[in-house]
Amino acid sequence: MSDPAPAAVAAFAADHEALVLAGAEAVELVTSVLDEAGINYLSVSGRTKSIASFAEKATRSVDGVRLYADPLREIGDQLGVRVITYVRDDVDAVADLLGDQVVVNDDRDLGRETASEGRFGYASRHLQIALDPARESQPAYAHLRGRNVQVQIRTVLQHAWAEFEHDIRYKGTVPAEHAHDFDRRFTLAAGLLELADQEFATIRDRLRGPVDGERGAQTEPDADPRLDARELAAFLAGQYADAGWSRSDHYTWVSGLLLELGITSLDELAVVLRAADEEAIRERMDYRYPPGAVRRLDDALLATYGEEYVGLHGNAHRSAALRARLDKLSETSP
Repeated sequence: MSDPAPAAVAAFAADHEALVLAGAEAVELVTSVLDEAGINYLSVSGRTKSIASFAEKATRSVDGVRLYADPLREIGDQLGVRVITYVRDDVDAVADLLGDQVVVNDDRDLGRETASEGRFGYASRHLQIALDPARESQPAYAHLRGRNVQVQIRTVLQHAWAEFEHDIRYKGTVPAEHAHDFDRRFTLAAGLLELADQEFATIRDRLRGPVDGERGAQTEPDADPRLDARELAAFLAGQYADAGWSRSDHYTWVSGLLLELGITSLDELAVVLRAADEEAIRERMDYRYPPGAVRRLDDALLATYGEEYVGLHGNAHRSAALRARLDKLSETSP
């Protein structure tokens, strides 16, 4: 049987320039989906597998037999995107959101697989995704069309463990006499980090509650008239107690939109939100993922102000997406 690796490596090398462009589009796709939903995350990054790395993987053998009979099809991490979240609940939220927005061809929770074996160790959610039919025709994803992307989703603590463990085991040299001790210590560290992840999640959950008091707009003459992002975050945690936290910069961004609407105090915002039909908004938006607090506010403002909200200067970059959402909010129930 002929060796499939050389032809696969040659084809990969010939396509590499387009793959790099596809990798950048994959990062933009995932980032835009998360930002539109208002889900909290630390970072989104990506990489395209190098030609040398692909060649090394394509030529791996087990007992003299190539591991991959069709490397171009079977090596699933040619394009990779990594999403780092703060807590474990957000890992699931990101995975659920991607499942709703794009095509998910495979979904493996490696942390759950490790736990099912009674062990502590590598924990990461790995999805194989492709463009959904609606995005297939969009010029922004021209190089991504027809390709698969591996998306790794993990918490910042899971990421720290995985990066350090990989650096020690695969880039360094572990003396044979220390191998078992290192295994034990890595396992211990993984267990401690899993506990820390749980504690961080508990802390965040307890912060989701009603605010003790609402503070109004700043009264100093030269003060920034926008709502303070931290005060807004606390207010929204009480307003949408079942919603996830949004990215910190999103609170600052939406406070600018509120200023454009003339809303400069939490009391004024509370009046606006009391008039919004939250039940109708939920029904029409039909959230299939846990939207963040800023997304919930965004939809409430869109439902209340309509085209005026779409036309705000701070919304110029997403007016088309907002109009599509406004159409959903305007639909009448059957």
